[in-house]
Amino acid sequence: MKKKLFALLLATTLVASLAGCGKKTETPTNPGTEATNTPTATEAPAEVEDVTLKVWAPENQIKDGTMDSMTKSFQALHPEWNITFTVETQGEDTLKDEILKDVSAAGDVFFFANDQLNELINAGAIARLGGSTEEMVKTTMSQEVVNTVTKDDAIYGIPFTHNTFFMYYDKSLLTADDIKSVESIMAKETADNVYNFCFDSAGGWKLGAWYYGAGLTIYGESQTDFAAGANWNNETGVAVTNYLIDLINNPKTAFADDVSLSELTADHRIGAWFDGSWNFNLYKDALGDDLGVAVIPTFNPDGKDYQLKGFYGSKAIGVNSQSAFPAVAVAFAAYLGSEEMQVQRFEETGQVPTNLKAGESEAVQADEVAKVIVEEANTASVMQPTSAEFSSRYWANAGAIATEIKSGDLNKDNVKEKLDTFVGTLAVE
Repeated sequence: MKKKLFALLLATTLVASLAGCGKKTETPTNPGTEATNTPTATEAPAEVEDVTLKVWAPENQIKDGTMDSMTKSFQALHPEWNITFTVETQGEDTLKDEILKDVSAAGDVFFFANDQLNELINAGAIARLGGSTEEMVKTTMSQEVVNTVTKDDAIYGIPFTHNTFFMYYDKSLLTADDIKSVESIMAKETADNVYNFCFDSAGGWKLGAWYYGAGLTIYGESQTDFAAGANWNNETGVAVTNYLIDLINNPKTAFADDVSLSELTADHRIGAWFDGSWNFNLYKDALGDDLGVAVIPTFNPDGKDYQLKGFYGSKAIGVNSQSAFPAVAVAFAAYLGSEEMQVQRFEETGQVPTNLKAGESEAVQADEVAKVIVEEANTASVMQPTSAEFSSRYWANAGAIATEIKSGDLNKDNVKEKLDTFVGTLAVE
């Protein structure tokens, strides 16, 4: 699986042809119907249609003018529509929770993390994509990336970047040798007001790397063997949790919920931390040439060195199944996920393209982050589970492991008991 994923991601540095968009426009109705994107208009239409389009996008797509630029360039290409855009900030990580509150009031076009796909489909909140939009996704991206937005052979989103995290570090505090293991990171002598490492559970998204890295599973190797449950409460799971108790309580470890990483980096007060490509520019502005990036390290909880393994998925663009202007919404979503816009987004926000042709751009070819993401996919990742059974149970309970360690509610006296409870919450009857 790893070799396959590596080969597919490595294709971002290889030549691939971009399929042209068709000139036919179809509209989605309910989930399960097909929809296509609208092509570039070259002739002024006889009649102009007034359109309103609400876009839900994460802050990193808005704050530096990226989304404003893309709405304007899309409007310029489509004189047949007079579009009034409303752009609202909505993170991909919490998109599902917000859209399910009221699908009719949500964005016509939205950005989401692919692990939310099943629940969006089950709730009838996301339109199935077909026609030339489906063809664009299938022919301009690797199969592994396409799989992240596919259910029952249907396409429901347009991936625009790889969704994983890697390690950042401050070269003025740590060397390339220091950051190979958590042990060497923590052993480095630093000033009293400097943290060597920042621990971030990210609601369980980053926390999972410690347990999956040690070979533990949820629903077996297939991730869908629900009868197998989770084995995080075995001897290895106890050792990993005890390790995290020591790490989180170490005075040289910052706890992400309690600090500002942007402030710590600007002051050269944090050695290493985990984050995604979407925040690269933030750290680069703070550290300049002192910013380093690398694959997440190894750790040793029980006398054995384990490679941490982060979740791998994609971030994608979807269309609201209840959009009042579905043809325009699909066309705009396809435009946002196109080769040209992926290159622009990469240059402005640092998000590595999933479009194979975009990966040929000079900027991506020379980029150290793109190289790290490919390397991590090969050596330090696990495909993020997407089943509704996993999503409805894991995310609601995994975040408590780190917060309870920090508060002291989870300690070395009750580790097994707490892990038994956690594993019990994952049981599928």
